[in-house]
Amino acid sequence: MFTGIITGVGRIAAVHDLGRSLDHGKRLEISTPAHYLDDVTLGDSIALNGACMTVTSFDAALNHFTIDISAESLNKTALLNVIGTTLNLEKALRPNDRLGGHIVSGHVDGVGQVARFELVGESWLLQVLAPPALAKYLAYKGSITVNGVSLTVNRIEDKAEGCLVFINLIPHTIENTALGSLKPGSPVNLEIDTVARYVERMLQFDTPPSSKKADA
Repeated sequence: MFTGIITGVGRIAAVHDLGRSLDHGKRLEISTPAHYLDDVTLGDSIALNGACMTVTSFDAALNHFTIDISAESLNKTALLNVIGTTLNLEKALRPNDRLGGHIVSGHVDGVGQVARFELVGESWLLQVLAPPALAKYLAYKGSITVNGVSLTVNRIEDKAEGCLVFINLIPHTIENTALGSLKPGSPVNLEIDTVARYVERMLQFDTPPSSKKADA
């Protein structure tokens, strides 16, 4: 479990094939900020641009770790097999940590596309076109995770090609995440609010019929 509060910005330093076919995944080498791995152990979960991955090896002195990513995960996420990709990093939530953002599972629900990204006043306006299948989960002042960052939806516009989400990014977010490298056309990993999943699940069921008493 995560919060969407980024704890470091890394980079994909190398990509290695785990097999020769498209059914095989990749092994990624991730470079991190200095001392980022000081409290990491083998098997820990770290979210890469919002996708939860398992640490398979690491070298704290050299500031790098590796993860294995399956072909399925590569098909459901954006740019996680491209050398040089900057990554928002977040270590898994501990029981005594503050929940600064919102509850994030680290499971990408869909890939959106940046429609607009520009400076407006002191902040940045980010518009992301989310896939049509995610539109029903997005609401004004609701939460959404974009490349692992917990953000607030300021406005939505439903369109034939999807749901256009309007987000305001303060300078602190730009300075401390990899979102500042986005540009129109950039693909982004999206995760909807966990609460919305459960609401949909509950609405799928009709109220069970009342039990009838057997005739005496």
